[in-house]
Amino acid sequence: MSKQSKRREALLYHAKPKPGKIQVVPTKKYATQRDLSLAYSPGVAEPCLEIDKEVNNVYRYTNKGNLVAVISNGTAVLGLGNIGPEASKPVMEGKGLLFKIFADIDVFDIEVNTENIDEFVETVKNIAPTFGGINLEDIKAPEAFEIERRLKEELDIPVMHDDQHGTAIISAAALINALEITGKDIAKVRIVISGAGAAAVSCTRLYAAFGANPENIVMLDSKGVIRKDREGLTPEKTEFATDRKIDTLDEAMKDADVFVGLSIADIVTPDMLVSMAKDPIVFAMANPDPEIAYDLAVQTRDDIIMATGRSDHPNQVNNVLGFPFIFRGALDVRATKINEAMKMAAVKALAELTKEPVPEQVNIAYGETRLTFGKDYIIPKPFDPRLIAQVPPAVARAAMESGVATSEITDWDAYQDELYERMGSDNKIIRLMYNRARMDPKRIVFAEADSLDVLKAAQLVFEERIGVPILLGRRTVIEELMAELEFEEEGVQIIDPKSDEQSDKLKDYAEKYWKRRKRNGVTLTDSRRLMRERNYFAAMMVNEGDADAMISGYSRAYPAVLRPVLETIGLFDGVRRVATTNMMLTKRGPMFLSDTSINIDPSAHELANIAQMTNYTMKLFGLVPVIAMISYSNFGSSKDHHARKVQDAVTLLHKSNPDMHVDGELQVDFALNPVLLKEKFPFSKLAGKKVNGLIFPNLDSANSNYKMLKELNAVESVGPIMLGMKKPVHILQLGASVEEIVNMAAVAVIDAQQKERRRKEEAAKKAMKN
Repeated sequence: MSKQSKRREALLYHAKPKPGKIQVVPTKKYATQRDLSLAYSPGVAEPCLEIDKEVNNVYRYTNKGNLVAVISNGTAVLGLGNIGPEASKPVMEGKGLLFKIFADIDVFDIEVNTENIDEFVETVKNIAPTFGGINLEDIKAPEAFEIERRLKEELDIPVMHDDQHGTAIISAAALINALEITGKDIAKVRIVISGAGAAAVSCTRLYAAFGANPENIVMLDSKGVIRKDREGLTPEKTEFATDRKIDTLDEAMKDADVFVGLSIADIVTPDMLVSMAKDPIVFAMANPDPEIAYDLAVQTRDDIIMATGRSDHPNQVNNVLGFPFIFRGALDVRATKINEAMKMAAVKALAELTKEPVPEQVNIAYGETRLTFGKDYIIPKPFDPRLIAQVPPAVARAAMESGVATSEITDWDAYQDELYERMGSDNKIIRLMYNRARMDPKRIVFAEADSLDVLKAAQLVFEERIGVPILLGRRTVIEELMAELEFEEEGVQIIDPKSDEQSDKLKDYAEKYWKRRKRNGVTLTDSRRLMRERNYFAAMMVNEGDADAMISGYSRAYPAVLRPVLETIGLFDGVRRVATTNMMLTKRGPMFLSDTSINIDPSAHELANIAQMTNYTMKLFGLVPVIAMISYSNFGSSKDHHARKVQDAVTLLHKSNPDMHVDGELQVDFALNPVLLKEKFPFSKLAGKKVNGLIFPNLDSANSNYKMLKELNAVESVGPIMLGMKKPVHILQLGASVEEIVNMAAVAVIDAQQKERRRKEEAAKKAMKN
């Protein structure tokens, strides 16, 4: 994608469909006059009076306890510098978005139009009663140090400058683990800090708090080594000035054990790495390009432990591992500040979490067989779902033990459950899905690439490295649309099945298709005619290994696409009928609904088969399936044959798959209400469990329910995901959006990865037998 295209995409993202990235949503009912009279006058007077009697009642009756202000004056924004308050607002909104999706914390972003320390501090103090916490952001040093110090002293709510402390906390956890792996003592290692800004100073202070000896630390700024004999040092630089008579980074790196970079790209050379001590630890965290490229560093020293700020290499030092969860813990005990004990608790929690067995969901997301503690895994991954339940409790406990908590948590198990429940509304699974696809991109043939939206999706798939698109359709139309979209990447294959250049391939496909279908009334002439149709041609590409997966259905009715792929590719061994499932990204988490597109009135055996395939697919996404078989009756309350069919399907499943978490027949409300289910049907295999899969008795109910969820509640849907096909083929709903097509492309890649893995495993088993 060209620089101009990226610019346009970023601007459109922020402008459409409504400007900005965050909004305020009511949390109470407001449909009736009674509701409104409680929300505002006269009912609102009652909580006002209660707060007037006891100010801490503000946490009971308002959102203060879950509200953080992200505050900046725009003087040090990302790599943009001093761009002012208005221009910094998109960044502050983005920070608010991260707070919400990672820790369910609400945010107001506030941009303050002053560079005067006194004015800034006074502004924040005046608005502080609104908030449960203050996150300072993108404020230039040295003013940032003074602003944070004063606000921490003068306010009774937690205040943290994330630019300083976020990187310090994450990198300290990584350092502790790296030192453990190398068997080195933090009190004895020689540390080089490249950079002397807010983050570098905070990192060094935190390392010292964990035992690093200041005499073993050398800090450098743009002028070189910060020595005690240099004049005009700030208090922060004086704190870490060295007595050593050295001036350059080259000199500082000799025999150093640890390098921490918070400076500029490419200032570390291979020779400098060679001069470091055995088993060097290098955190090159300049963004977007590190102080030394990852590949160059690991080629230079095979004993290196390397971390960067980038997501495309192991050991990413990412602040999102810290600030959402630190504030979550602080808010939940109404801490009056974020102190050193709380920061150190977060460091220890992150370090310890890295050593625990990694959930399969995380392994799947990062394309790993099994992530384990070691050189390439010294810090948790940002998508690890355990972070929300591990870091906030550690922070909250430290706040209580250090005397800054004004509210106590007594039931820690219940608190962990509450934290997990908070994240039910998060759509992390989409990010996990994209990340997994990127680990091993596959060739996807887009059968309708001469449609603008399909081509837009293919462009995103290519640029996001989700897959390698093959564009099928009229070449002239595709090339015109590509020029309009500035989709100029070389190597993207365009195929027009009707063109002369594809005539040999078309004949080959027709011959192979005819041999497969000749006893089904298909002639060779018929085969040649069918191969000129894009869906037959695309399906044969997948069948013959010329593509790994297929996406179609944007401009054609579902049955019109389904027939070619069934005739060409066929079903997976042991599968009686194909089906589909839709993954609905609901407030309670991902929910799979089946069969949403194909089987009109499946039999009991077919329903059982659909449940088995849905169960398998849910595991593919790293979920533990808990499936309810849906009906209008509950556990035999109706003897009608419609209900009996579902009962029979459950009986079959309990016999064939006793370890599967599935039960029914059940009405939807009982299935989705675990308290009600346990109370009324304690004998059920689903009692006490959170259902995340629903198998409907027929196409009417499944299709209507998924579309109703999608339209009434604005629930994002991924699907329909094909179940039971021998090879990866997925059919879109007619007129699918660009985003829906990209999501389905990611599903197709994951499907192709899994089927390839399964083929290799089966081949290995056969080889072992022989």
